Amino acid sequence: MIKSRVTLKQLEAFVFVVDRGTFRQAADALGTTQPNISARMSALERTLDVVLLYRDAGSVRLTETGTKLLPAARNALLSAERFLETADRKDLIEERLRLGVTELVACTWLHKFLRAFNAEYSSVSVELDVNLSREIERQLIAHQLDLALQTGPFTQAMSGTLPLGQSKYAWVATPEMAKMLGPKPNLRTLFDHSILTHARHAGASSELLKAAKAEGLPTDRIGYSNSLASCVPMAIDGMGISLLPRQIVSDAIERGKLSEVRCKWSPKRLEVFARFDDARVPGFVRDAAKLAQQISRTEVG
Repeated sequence: MIKSRVTLKQLEAFVFVVDRGTFRQAADALGTTQPNISARMSALERTLDVVLLYRDAGSVRLTETGTKLLPAARNALLSAERFLETADRKDLIEERLRLGVTELVACTWLHKFLRAFNAEYSSVSVELDVNLSREIERQLIAHQLDLALQTGPFTQAMSGTLPLGQSKYAWVATPEMAKMLGPKPNLRTLFDHSILTHARHAGASSELLKAAKAEGLPTDRIGYSNSLASCVPMAIDGMGISLLPRQIVSDAIERGKLSEVRCKWSPKRLEVFARFDDARVPGFVRDAAKLAQQISRTEVG
């Protein structure tokens, strides 16, 4: 038996150094110091009588032996996690979930998700980043996030991808402006006014710009905002007609602050996904993605 010759902390240090890229970042992720991580790695290599990592200036590289042993180290950590889950002691899993979400998620069902996740994994802290989808994707690819709850489209596929549903867009305006526009205005009628929508690179914004150019409409009427939430009060104040995910404006519609404009043109529905690197993440990240899928079925549709 290996007894205490190889410990989970040593295997954890090995995996985190590889995944984070440096000893310092691994230490930050594990809530310890860089000398502790170095000591654990040295002890592991000394026990196994192998070199697992090449230490270069500011970075690390796997040796051939390290490449062979890394999957086994991951499996050992996953097995330990499953042991605690089988013992119904998920509360003993002390980890950190680096979570990136888009504003649509943050403004709708994020709180319900976080509350449900905390009920399952009470000792896992959540490090939250609310950002644009393209920035979240960049961080996910760079392994700076464990899980992303974000809207498509994406530039790179991810091995762990769960669909969370679709959100349709709505044209909205003040009740007075909506009445003036008529029951089913076309796009040209809307472009007699300022158009408010979200980020320029978003799929719906790109579609809108393309449609406007095709009809020879003045594209300088389109105002873009990286903040979906900021578009809602601007629409309520009558600053223009807004094209936004309906979930964002549903409350304002119900309260009579905004009215939906039944324009003949609308963009494709916004697709939402949970994304993670299935080869790297621990089990609680996969569980978090599945939990997000369960909650979003009722919240997104």
